[in-house]
Amino acid sequence: MNITKTEEEIALMRENGILVSRTLAEVGRHIEPGVTTSKLNDIAEAFIRDHGAVPAFLGYNGFPFSLCISVNSVVVHGFPSDYRMQEGDIVSIDCGTKYKGYFGDSAYTFGVGKVSQAAELLMRTTRESLFRGIGQATAGNRIGDIGAAVQTYVEQHGFSVVREMVGHGIGTRLHEKPDVPNYGSPGQGKRLEEGMVLCIEPMINEGGKGVYMERDGWTLRTADNRNSAHYELTVVVRKGKAELLSTFAFIEGEDMYK
Repeated sequence: MNITKTEEEIALMRENGILVSRTLAEVGRHIEPGVTTSKLNDIAEAFIRDHGAVPAFLGYNGFPFSLCISVNSVVVHGFPSDYRMQEGDIVSIDCGTKYKGYFGDSAYTFGVGKVSQAAELLMRTTRESLFRGIGQATAGNRIGDIGAAVQTYVEQHGFSVVREMVGHGIGTRLHEKPDVPNYGSPGQGKRLEEGMVLCIEPMINEGGKGVYMERDGWTLRTADNRNSAHYELTVVVRKGKAELLSTFAFIEGEDMYK
């Protein structure tokens, strides 16, 4: 498997990146108190299929849904259910697409109605840490530079980095090498090459870094039952500045390519 991608491959992955970004925005428009997380899953699956793609997560290693929906203290891989979202919840939506043989992957944490100041700070810090990491995804740097940027920023704000789950490469498979941890030391790890396509995805806990797996074998929850936030974008390693293949612009209503 080639760890770097051709420009033709990157163009196909850019199509996936835009579709998965638009899917998250479509889901986000339906997030409000009283709506079930199962409904969000159905909306995403219909949107993806209506655009000629298939949900990448559905059936992946046996995962039974099209979205990972993680509410409050669930870190990642939460199951959609009959749970009705409540005012003040924070909800991480992780979405993947497969289109023309390539994959897209992105995640965003939404607030349901008015959230607490603590939850808002957690979300804002996690989102900013993602862009701190992306800022290090340039040719000649190392994997550890990305993780160190994320870790340093969130720990300065009193939050914790989940160790058990990491970012990853992406291409004709949903998860490819290299792993991209959200912690590390500058100058350490694999050297980044132009054309690598990476999913950078900080998973940040309000309290301690400890997590545990629920009996379903998928749902990862914080050990102290405090909130966790998760944001993810797909980027191409370039000289000088990474290129974003997915974007939050459809959600936030402004150009977040930076």
